[in-house]
Amino acid sequence: MIRGGEISKGTILLINSHPHIVVEREFVNPGKGAAFARVKAKNLRTGNVVTQTIKTQEEVEDAQVDMHDCQYQYNDGENYVFMNNETFEQYMIPMADHEEVKYYLKEGEPYTILFYEGEAIDIKVPYKMVFTVVESENYVKGDTVSGATKPVITETGLTVRVPLFIKQGEKILINTETNEYVERVNE
Repeated sequence: MIRGGEISKGTILLINSHPHIVVEREFVNPGKGAAFARVKAKNLRTGNVVTQTIKTQEEVEDAQVDMHDCQYQYNDGENYVFMNNETFEQYMIPMADHEEVKYYLKEGEPYTILFYEGEAIDIKVPYKMVFTVVESENYVKGDTVSGATKPVITETGLTVRVPLFIKQGEKILINTETNEYVERVNE
């Protein structure tokens, strides 16, 4: 059990007997009455999002999940296929339930997979990842405005806005939570 005031983004709760991951949490302390947390949680099995208001002293059930480091192998058109690095067991996670991560999956890269009651239910994408720019427009020096950006496409098809000096073939670091450019990576 976890108190409403202790819930944070990424916490996994049991709502109506289904595991939900908290995607947004807003703490509200009104002038009158008890403080509460307004929580948006995504069902890890169906992808549906629910909003709940939980008083800070109220207890809710948190889901007990297991985490395993797995390597992304490929997608078969319907599922993402991962392999456990220790047991070499393969797990399939439906693509339809995890559309938001498709541009962050790179073959051979490690990811953390969440399991609930023995079933693979969610993919944890690293907070920051390195991508290679495969498509970028060139700019003419002098055409710049302070802080000007342009869209580029990475090897996974992800479109990101980057500074004008980024060229095709360069590696860039991306914040996967906000889908924003962080810095150029020199390897």
